[in-house]
Amino acid sequence: MRRAPAGRRSNGPAAPEPVRFSGVREVVRYNWPLYAAGCLAAGAGLALARRLPGPAATLARAGAGAAAALLTSSTAATWWVYDRSELRTFDWLEELLPTGPGEHLVLSSGLDEASRPVATRWPHHPQTVVDLYDPALMTEGSIRRARHHVPPAPRTRPGRHDRLPAATASADTVLAVFAAHELRRAADRHGLFAECARVLRPGGRLVLVEHLRDAANTAVYGPGAQHFFSRRTWLRAADGAGLHLVAQRRIGGLVTALVLAAPTDTAPTDTAPPVASPPVTTPTGKHPAP
Repeated sequence: MRRAPAGRRSNGPAAPEPVRFSGVREVVRYNWPLYAAGCLAAGAGLALARRLPGPAATLARAGAGAAAALLTSSTAATWWVYDRSELRTFDWLEELLPTGPGEHLVLSSGLDEASRPVATRWPHHPQTVVDLYDPALMTEGSIRRARHHVPPAPRTRPGRHDRLPAATASADTVLAVFAAHELRRAADRHGLFAECARVLRPGGRLVLVEHLRDAANTAVYGPGAQHFFSRRTWLRAADGAGLHLVAQRRIGGLVTALVLAAPTDTAPTDTAPPVASPPVTTPTGKHPAP
């Protein structure tokens, strides 16, 4: 969750418009119960410390300090990643897809912040935006609140994680930016990756952008990092769909983009082995460099 509205299939130039990810203010708004609980825990610890005897008071103050530290570190990290880091510019995507996304799908799970900047950077590359939001599967209050504040644009197409509204082998790229982690069950994530593999052309790319459950995210988000999935989890889902990792990039120190490629077509083999051609030589008699 952490997306802003957009949705269109663009074949012509898009009008320039300011685009950015939801910043720390929006993240706090969508996740306010967690922030409220953290503030309450810190306040309650300090209040108890005044009424408890020595060792118990020390323990209460330590708990209050830990809650305050976690609130501070998570808020600062969110501000850095979403308000200040290169995540906002989408330069990282241009590095991962030097020739652009081609005909592509942008997947969201209720809040889309990728389609607008991608359409603005590559206005002649056809785009389809698909909203996978399913209240039966995506039950967290944060995504429900985000969707209430920022509903999908009218031209966004509804879809399911196991049935994308696209023909087989019709897309050069599928972009899943902070969308796939909303599928909390492994079977649903594996189903989504299988669908992405189906709609991708041979050699096409799935660009997955997510926080990972790793040391860096755990250090700043504490127990909240358990909401993220590990790199191994994502690669296992990719392997099950026949996708393989071809590139990855760290963004803002806490976000990772994985580029997963669909298999390329293999040329049919003849019954007889090919006849080797004689080596080509230069006038000096040396074989040219490959």
